[in-house]
Amino acid sequence: MSEETKIQDSVQESQQGLSQDELENIVSLKKGDIVTGTIVKVEDNQATVSLGYKYDGTIPLRELSSVQLTNANDAVKLGDELTLKVITIDDEKEKLLLSKKAVDAEQSWDSLQAKFEAGEVLEITVADVVKGGLVADVGVRGFIPASMVERHFVEDFKDYKGRTLKVKIKEIDRENNKIILSAKDVLEQEFEQNKQSIMENLQVGQELDGTVQRLTPFGAFVDIGGVDGLVHVSEMSWQHVAHPKDVVSEGQSVRVKVLKLDPSVGKISLSIKAAQPGPWESVSGQFNTGDIVTGTVRRLVNFGAFVEIAPGVEGLVHVSQIAHRHVATPQEALTEGQEVKAKILDFNPSEKRVSLSIKDTEEAPEQTSAPRSERPQRERSDRGGFKEKIDNPNVSLSNQSMSFNLGERFGDKLNKFK
Repeated sequence: MSEETKIQDSVQESQQGLSQDELENIVSLKKGDIVTGTIVKVEDNQATVSLGYKYDGTIPLRELSSVQLTNANDAVKLGDELTLKVITIDDEKEKLLLSKKAVDAEQSWDSLQAKFEAGEVLEITVADVVKGGLVADVGVRGFIPASMVERHFVEDFKDYKGRTLKVKIKEIDRENNKIILSAKDVLEQEFEQNKQSIMENLQVGQELDGTVQRLTPFGAFVDIGGVDGLVHVSEMSWQHVAHPKDVVSEGQSVRVKVLKLDPSVGKISLSIKAAQPGPWESVSGQFNTGDIVTGTVRRLVNFGAFVEIAPGVEGLVHVSQIAHRHVATPQEALTEGQEVKAKILDFNPSEKRVSLSIKDTEEAPEQTSAPRSERPQRERSDRGGFKEKIDNPNVSLSNQSMSFNLGERFGDKLNKFK
């Protein structure tokens, strides 16, 4: 015997021995009455209820819940005793329509108002996923906007139907039958409480595993066990990073080191690169003074250029070592991103210092001199001295005209010094 048959038989037994007139007078109903009945049958689109009336009543699917249902079994089961409201009576057609959601709503508003004012946390089950958020039955239709579901952005909510969530009432409007719920508020509250507890047990210099939660242009927020810390873009890698997405992605597991803690504002500064071997440790023994290396110009400053010769290892090319010719500023000869060859003048990994020279990798140009026809020629004069001779026709002054010796200029005046 099915459960449905047992329940119907039980109802019938309670009415045995009564005349038809007595049965019709068991209860007297009118529209709007609040009655109590037992579910004796559940179909896909309705539930049948025995009230002790001359015929059974029906709860249509739409009147079972304040949220949309696909099956009556989602709201009631055989044998459930319910408080219902009479919405239609038609004795000629033996039609008695009842509503469960009307009673639920009337009973819920006062309770919901009290919970709203107290900031109480409610536990709800997601009844449906609709455009813009989630729907739950809290006696009335409760709506959770997409922005109030999680602390982080959620792109697709299809897996949320049937989930149990903790929520707070964000807004209540009885007149317009409106309830706004927020799961995010509960999560934020739990997060802050957990954050303070975790921060008390963290220490600067501590290394631990975390999960990348979200990316911003200035860094990545990493969850280190229920609390987020910021890895600034400058702490992502030993190499230059233009954007965090070039190094990590959301959901990725990373090893981080705690750089700074500020419990007063709840800030945690983390570093990914500090939890990895430094580049200077990796290149120790790889380079020697006198080596010719290939590098990339990373930065130009007034006094020279910084050239990266290994990931995270930069050396300085002083402005005087850029070219054999005079260079006033590095920008005259180099551009950022340019690949160059350089000679290591000094390599000191313990002090993280490398001195480089670009000009020492290039052959020095030959010194230019005037053509022979333009160079002055010296020839011995007939008086035993030298005179200048210029073959350049552009020079109008003849050296011959300026050729003289001291004797011709001063004559006998020199004899007294002999």
